[in-house]
Amino acid sequence: MAETGSVRLGETTIPYSVFRSTRRKKTIEVTLDPVEGVLVSAPVAAAAELVEKFVQRRARWIVRKGTERALRPRPKQFVSGESLPYLGRQVRMFLEPSGAQKVSVAFDHWSFRVQAPDGLAGESRRAAIEKAFRAWYRGRAQARLEARVARWASIAGMGVPEVLTRDQRQRWGSCSPDGVIRFNWRIVMAEPTLMDYVIVHELVHLKVRDHSRRFWDEVGRLMPDYRLRRVRLREFGEQVVM
Repeated sequence: MAETGSVRLGETTIPYSVFRSTRRKKTIEVTLDPVEGVLVSAPVAAAAELVEKFVQRRARWIVRKGTERALRPRPKQFVSGESLPYLGRQVRMFLEPSGAQKVSVAFDHWSFRVQAPDGLAGESRRAAIEKAFRAWYRGRAQARLEARVARWASIAGMGVPEVLTRDQRQRWGSCSPDGVIRFNWRIVMAEPTLMDYVIVHELVHLKVRDHSRRFWDEVGRLMPDYRLRRVRLREFGEQVVM
């Protein structure tokens, strides 16, 4: 199975799949397939960082020659070699056979180690692994969000609100009149600076309910570069495929 990754050129995200060959000794090659998208042929020993840099150098050519379909992020298959985002980095996934009764996910030295029951196969295996990842992400999101909300509430001179994580695809965060803030668990996939932007946005909403000048002035007081973070969060949202 192919590895996956992505690079950016301006506002365009370029997802790609890497196929390694023992016969390819040194060169890396990028081709465009109308169905499969951006394909990268690389030597077995080529580091993922080297492959990414090569694709980045070819980004302008890819965008110029590629179609909308070729540049669209593809659904994850949850197989060995794929990468999933966590804290703004692409983390490789490795599947290991297991006699366990259910799928488990472990984060170890910036790689995902996944154990799946031997009897699982096909779509049942893919769905079970995706479900396990969703649970893993949600648990990590809850812990990180609670800690960072407490930090930003202190900076803002506010009390610490209750924090919940939800599967809400249409928004990154929301707050209710009773002072509870709900976050999309997928925010833990983004770099921490973007998580902080969502946190500050919702904390300020506890004081100012609308998006008036007063609201954005308060956001800007706490986070002077919020405009840049807002743009980057929008770009990140276009890449999320889970």
